[in-house]
Amino acid sequence: MELRDYLRILRKGWILIVAMTLLGVAVAATVSIVMTPKYVAYTQLFVSVQASGASDSGDLVQGSNAAQAKVRSYGDVVTSARVLGPVTEELNLGLTAQDLAEQVSASTPIDTVLIDITVEDADAEQAANIANAVGESFRSVVVNDLESPEDGGVSLVRIETIEPAIVPSDPASPRVPLNLALGFLVGLVLGVAAAILRSKLDTRIHGAHDVEHLTDAAVLGGISYDPDAKKRPLIVHVDPRNPRSESFRSLRTNLQFVNLDSNARAFVITSSLPGEGKTTTTANLAIAIAETGARVAVIDGDLRLPRLADAMGLEGAVGLTDVLIGRADLADVLQPWGTNALHVLPAGRVPPNPSELLGSKAMVTLISALSQSFDYVLIDAPPLLPVTDAAILSKLTGGAIVIAAAGRTGKSELQAALRTLEHIGSRVLGVVLTMLPTKGPDAYGYGNYGAIYEMEQDEPVALASVGASPERARRS
Repeated sequence: MELRDYLRILRKGWILIVAMTLLGVAVAATVSIVMTPKYVAYTQLFVSVQASGASDSGDLVQGSNAAQAKVRSYGDVVTSARVLGPVTEELNLGLTAQDLAEQVSASTPIDTVLIDITVEDADAEQAANIANAVGESFRSVVVNDLESPEDGGVSLVRIETIEPAIVPSDPASPRVPLNLALGFLVGLVLGVAAAILRSKLDTRIHGAHDVEHLTDAAVLGGISYDPDAKKRPLIVHVDPRNPRSESFRSLRTNLQFVNLDSNARAFVITSSLPGEGKTTTTANLAIAIAETGARVAVIDGDLRLPRLADAMGLEGAVGLTDVLIGRADLADVLQPWGTNALHVLPAGRVPPNPSELLGSKAMVTLISALSQSFDYVLIDAPPLLPVTDAAILSKLTGGAIVIAAAGRTGKSELQAALRTLEHIGSRVLGVVLTMLPTKGPDAYGYGNYGAIYEMEQDEPVALASVGASPERARRS
């Protein structure tokens, strides 16, 4: 993956990232609120050892070395029961020496004769009292007991408090700013990781970048998602200035540049699975091409679930199947739509053998006849994966245009559909993405135009009757 891919993932998953970041901050804040505040008090002791009768510098150095050697072992003495037991009794803490040892720690800086005693407690004043009491108890145990001469003389070890503990004003924990900062960073990292993981595990097509990673076939166009598409499937006709209408015109323009090395302008429009918008795309593309004055013939080649006639508001009882079996002449069943530039051939009756009919010589003759009379011939074919009809038709035409619905079509499904065409030697003219989001990193095409269009819409566009001329639709 390149840097732009990661940026796209971050842009696409920003809601998840923000949610995880806020969750991290919320957890940190909750922990900070629930935690009992802890106060820390410090006291520092100075240890010295004086040689008996020491008067010169050599004896002083010897005493200093002896003090440093003893200090290294005094750290464990501080937290011993012999030192802490008297403290619990003196301050009436109600704790055992072992319990108090969990609150007390001692450290000895390297190459010094200092001992730092740290006490942690939920009460600030008590933390200071314990620290001072531990220091005094330690001094008493070491000087009067552990380092007391056998003859009962004065101990050569001296321990003085050089930094008595004071009552802390602020708790040492929880450290709210630090906790919130850590919660923010942890939440942010988890959010970014979750967004990347979700993108990696997502097996659906979402935009042109996914298609580009799967195939060398060009992306011919992208059609945005319209929740009202079923109510007004012929958007190019009923609302010519709609951004989706412009998307179909852009597809029309791109289609003019494919298959330039051949005079064949007959194309199969199919998809991987049902429900990806191939029929709607076929109908709107045909209308968009007819707007330029080119003569277009549209064939409903889906002899299993024909829908083109219904989408275009035509009677579909007689059509392709009747022509293929010789029951009707092509001129009698080819229906004009709108202007004389666009004609539609419905599917007719559903036959028991669709694949055989579509692969017959009669179908070859039909496509050849339409190609001579029309500038473009578009065939709305069934999906590639469930049946072989579209693959058969693709061999009889200039190639196949594959529809892929964003958010619905799986990457493996699109790959399998394209592989089906490649295995039989059919030409894949390109992929058209449908149901694309209107905003975000997966949006395609006319985002800015769509915003301007929405701002300029002072009143709804009146819907022209199905089958009426595009000029009348514009005037309405």
